[in-house]
Amino acid sequence: MNRDSYISPLSTRYASEEMQHVFSDNFKFRTWRRLWISLAKAEKALGLDITDEQIAELEANKDNVNFDVAEERERIVRHDVMSHVYAYGQQCPKAKGIIHLGATSCYVGDNTDVIILREASKIVLKKAAQVLKNLSAFAEQYKALPCLAYTHLQPAQLTTVGKRATLWMYELSQDIENLEYQLSRLLLLGQKGTTGTQASFMELFEGDEEKIKKLEALIAADMGFSGCVPVSGQTYSRKVDAYFLSVLSGFAQSAYKFANDLRILQSFEEMEEPFEKNQIGSSAMPYKRNPMRSERICALARYVIIDSINPGITAGTQWFERTLDDSANKRISVAEAFLAVDAILNIYINVTSGLVVYDKVVTRRVMDKLPFMATEDIMMESVKRGGDRQALHEALRVHSHAAAAKVKLEGGKNDLIDRIAQDDLFPLTKEEIEAHLDPKKYIGRSVSQVDEFLANVIAPILDRYNGEEIKSELKV
Repeated sequence: MNRDSYISPLSTRYASEEMQHVFSDNFKFRTWRRLWISLAKAEKALGLDITDEQIAELEANKDNVNFDVAEERERIVRHDVMSHVYAYGQQCPKAKGIIHLGATSCYVGDNTDVIILREASKIVLKKAAQVLKNLSAFAEQYKALPCLAYTHLQPAQLTTVGKRATLWMYELSQDIENLEYQLSRLLLLGQKGTTGTQASFMELFEGDEEKIKKLEALIAADMGFSGCVPVSGQTYSRKVDAYFLSVLSGFAQSAYKFANDLRILQSFEEMEEPFEKNQIGSSAMPYKRNPMRSERICALARYVIIDSINPGITAGTQWFERTLDDSANKRISVAEAFLAVDAILNIYINVTSGLVVYDKVVTRRVMDKLPFMATEDIMMESVKRGGDRQALHEALRVHSHAAAAKVKLEGGKNDLIDRIAQDDLFPLTKEEIEAHLDPKKYIGRSVSQVDEFLANVIAPILDRYNGEEIKSELKV
């Protein structure tokens, strides 16, 4: 490692080798060569003077990119595509004259970027599905464990630990479906020429428009796409990048929500992210178990959400048929968004594979608040036995605030039940009142909702990604 030069933490600390490969020079320039081969094969099939021997020569050298020759040539001509055309031609002297025939730079540049969008998205999808798989097992295990639910971060009613997990899962499932949608409509640029008119191909094929259309269809099929964009300038619309980074922002938002919730729950001592045997939580306080993985998710998520603005600005500032102020920005913003989301999902997989629930703490915190939450049931039962609803409501308000003050100001025990039992307005015994303190009475349809959600929403997604189990090994 060169320790005198800047190296992105996305490479050294966060993103997987798999995702980094998709954005690597090897993947990029080998894809350029596959596109040149595809173009030559399609042109030959449509009658241009290209031989099997030339194509075989191109095929034989498609993976051994001579980077040193290309880099030296680019220092001279200041053009990356023509430098690689030159380098490929050095390895393929018989095919040298037909490499890049009729094409402009965006034939390899933009079509490769589209292929990269596809391949990077596939990695995101399979990792997000693994998170859903982890959380699905978690939700099933804890679907009936009552816990405090919050509005305004204040205890409101009850939910269950498993039901809360479905909220995290539902947002992530929507991100998956959104990315699948974008992939389903992703098209190659094709070979549109300098300003999108395909004028050079009109020259090559002597004005035969049907052959030009067939050429695009052959290339699209060869590269695994349903087709090419119907119209363009020199480039594919930069709105495509904006669409994909908007979806990646969605993944970041969903992960951010999960990680923030978990950080709060860890502060409440109800749940924890995994904590390794020799892990140090704080340099100053040895007892601490900081939620550093969840914090890292939040940090990376903020970066992605902000980065997702970049392609929209780029798309809006493309002049007429193209300008080049997209290139430098696009190289950074698109790659880093995918690398950061990959890192987020790596951590998300790791955390959800080892979530810890302290069920006794969860239950204790429920029981501390349950007397307040049971007041509506107590009031309605008292009304059934002849009580005055308005008077009962006012009495409960007074008793609740008094009990809360005892807890908050005196550090005492919640004595709300005793106060109600001693109030003659309530025609209930203490035992009858305490019968309302079963947490399971206050979780509504939580258990059924978990079952239905896992079966109807999550199972179909997991069926689509029923591949090898992904275990996230964090770099640091």
